[in-house]
Amino acid sequence: MDARFTAEQDEIRRTLRELLLKRCGPEEVRAAVRTPAGYDSDLWEALAGQLGLPGLALPEAYGGVGCSVTELALACEESGRALAPSPLLSTAVLAAPLILALGSASQRAGLLPRLASGGLTAALAVPGAGLATALGLVGDNRGDWAGGGRAGGVQARRVEGVWRLYGQAAQVLDGHSAGLLVVAAHTGGFARSRTLLFLVREGAEGLVRVRQTSLDETRPQARIELRDVEAELLGEDDPDEPDVPGALAAVGDTAAAVLATEAVGAADRALERTVEYVRQREQFGRAIGSFQAVKHRLADVYVAVQAARSAAYYAAWATAHGEHVGGLALAQALESLRTASSEGIQLHGGIGFTWEHEAHLYFKRASGDELLFGPVHRLRGYAADAARLFDGGEVTV
Repeated sequence: MDARFTAEQDEIRRTLRELLLKRCGPEEVRAAVRTPAGYDSDLWEALAGQLGLPGLALPEAYGGVGCSVTELALACEESGRALAPSPLLSTAVLAAPLILALGSASQRAGLLPRLASGGLTAALAVPGAGLATALGLVGDNRGDWAGGGRAGGVQARRVEGVWRLYGQAAQVLDGHSAGLLVVAAHTGGFARSRTLLFLVREGAEGLVRVRQTSLDETRPQARIELRDVEAELLGEDDPDEPDVPGALAAVGDTAAAVLATEAVGAADRALERTVEYVRQREQFGRAIGSFQAVKHRLADVYVAVQAARSAAYYAAWATAHGEHVGGLALAQALESLRTASSEGIQLHGGIGFTWEHEAHLYFKRASGDELLFGPVHRLRGYAADAARLFDGGEVTV
């Protein structure tokens, strides 16, 4: 592994950081999340149309840039520093790779160029609150999370050659504003039980989308209700049993690596802001940053952030080399973000405990991401199980 960044990668980071510093400060973030879409559409146009972020990891044949997951992860590290609300995660990290992996030739040709340009946004809808399970981050995703043939979840039936969906999915990232939904649904009953993915277009009859209140407003979520909605099967009309759980798990590992770098960017920025503050705030006639106890606390945070950054970068690189360490990297990054944001609130003193302070945005991001994609102990536990680290309570050497 070559740990050095290329000139192109450095340029992506520099250009994106400059743009976000100008247009995505704390007040701009708060204003953007209160819009109906949940993000600044002008900023999204700049990120997509000018910088091409949604198409970074898509092939050039489909209008993408043709880069690797590493470039997308580095871009998300910068967006994480600013906590920039945008449909980048739901569109480019979760939905587009599934369409690329499982879609038919006509679906890929018709949808991926629009996703790469940012003209179309997409969201992955899975039943209940099981996004981490569906992506194979905290357990085997070949279970009955999509409905299992019983009431609940999302069910799919084929009526006169047309697929129809009914059921509900909660906590769908950007589900209220996405122009395209990729919906996981159960079909086949007990005789041929399986999970398939379906495409539901904006404005479909019987589709109800309700934006929900979320802890982290920069990650807008929605409840999706499917009331006998006509849908299009993702893939060939008569599929030769596509490995949907396998495709979801592959996307989950990549998403974990990207989310890890994003969390590292947020943790790094939270630490920077705290260091700036302790250099200014004075007690007993001197800056509190000069006290040894404060120095020790911030040094521990710095070590944690740097360790998480190394793990996240390695996970992003490893996705293209057949290694699956995204879950472990995500666990370490989320833990470092929680530590950095918590220490930031503590060391800002009384002002840090006010709900309106910027430090709370980072703490909410840490807590919200752990609720969506974790928790940390389950990410680590499943990674240990998958690697067969323990056997009968003893470490296997």
